[in-house]
Parts: sequence; C-alpha cells; structure tokens
Amino acid sequence: MTDRTIGYIVGSISSTSINRRLAKALERLAPAGTTLVEIPIADLPFYSQDHDADFPQVARDFKQAIADVDGVIIVTPEYSRSIPGVLKNALDWAARPYGQGAFDGKPTALIGTSGSAIGTATAQQHLKAIMSHLNAPTMGQPEGYVQSQPGVFTDSGEVTNDETAEFLVGYLTAFNALVDRYAKTPAAV
Repeated sequence: MTDRTIGYIVGSISSTSINRRLAKALERLAPAGTTLVEIPIADLPFYSQDHDADFPQVARDFKQAIADVDGVIIVTPEYSRSIPGVLKNALDWAARPYGQGAFDGKPTALIGTSGSAIGTATAQQHLKAIMSHLNAPTMGQPEGYVQSQPGVFTDSGEVTNDETAEFLVGYLTAFNALVDRYAKTPAAV
C-alpha cells in the first residue's frame, strides 16, 4: 500500500492540550503518501444504550470517520492514572451497538505526551485493554511515551527537538507497516 489515510483522535478536548500539539506534529511529520486527519470527539453526547436503536448524527459521523480511514492513532493524555472520560465516551460510541464496532479489525496505534518521563504509560495500558476488547489490532512497538518539555511542540506542530522528531518519524513508519499488513486486498475482477 502506498497511499493511506490515517485518522487520529485526540483524547483531550482542551484548547491548550499538549497532546493536540503532538497530534499536529505527527500530521506534519507524516511520510510521503500518508495523510493524517483528525476524527473529532468534542461534540459527542454522553453515550447511553438508549441511543442504540437510533444513533444521533454526530455519533454516526464519528463511526463513519473511523470506517473511512486505513488506521487510527489515539493521542491521549493521562488523567487520574487512566484515559480521559471524554475519550472513553468516544470509544463507547464507536463500540456500539453490540456487534457493530467501528474499531473491529482497524489498525490502531497509541501515543501520548506529558511532562513525566514515563509519559502516558498507565493511560495507554488501560487503553490497550479497551482496544483489545474492541478487536483493534494495536501496534505494540514502538511504544509512544513522549516526554513533553516546554517548547518541544509548537502550536502548528513543529518539533523543536531532533531526537523527538526522529522518534516520531520512526513511530509513523512502524504504524504504516501495521496498516499495510491489514490493508484490504481488492477483490479480483
């Protein structure tokens, strides 16, 4: 596979999110033939099983956006040693109704940044368990625990640290390889 579209979900809806800056950096560093597009989650209402018979349009659009991409990168902060509630809510919408999960078979990668040296490790461990339940083939290596220091990521996605930029390029290359392994083979004519 040469051209691919990768969706990304930012697990924070904060306007000053360092994870959004990381996502923008990934977008900027994407290898030739790879386009990254955001799959927004801020407008999703709280999930309730009451909606399973008739999803609101915003939730249908969210699930369709996941279906339309070749793979998904989830860029998440760590809140209280887990993932943010807004991200869990989005994943619940993606998983329902039962048997119609948007992540089923969708190559997925996890990454996050924080000021800590271990980044978002605990959040990502919880997220791996969730993605396993959603049947999403999830990249195991390299793991994306990025320490964010002031100025490492600009608002426009520029990476000011060469080692960090090099790591992110390698991360995207590894994820592209996973996406290519799961690419749907065109039906024979």
